[in-house]
Amino acid sequence: MNSLKKAPLGNHSRYSRRRNPVSGCPLTAALAAVGGKWKLIIVYWLAESPKHFAALRKLMPDISQKVLTQQLRELADDDVVQRDPKGAVPAPVEYSLTDYGRTLLPLLESIRGWGNAHIKRMTAPPDAS
Repeated sequence: MNSLKKAPLGNHSRYSRRRNPVSGCPLTAALAAVGGKWKLIIVYWLAESPKHFAALRKLMPDISQKVLTQQLRELADDDVVQRDPKGAVPAPVEYSLTDYGRTLLPLLESIRGWGNAHIKRMTAPPDAS
């Protein structure tokens, strides 16, 4: 039996997202842009204020440098995050949300509210039926 599987139709690398923006499915397009473990958390921290890479690493100690770099690059490719080199040597870079990225903030607030309700539901004692 072949252990290699074909990539699912919803597989969206940086290249394929640019070439074929998820074939017109709005939910798939949104998840390709901001889905995954870290992207919305990055957006959350950048909503507060622009941040340098090192500051983001301190705020998210469980993310590796490689993954943070990749996630920031993908968010920049999707025009959610802006990368602003500051011109020093070595060149520190500041990341901020674009105006387009700020359109995610109401959605982020809704997800945060749902998360709070979910935490309460999952930590509540079971009903004594």
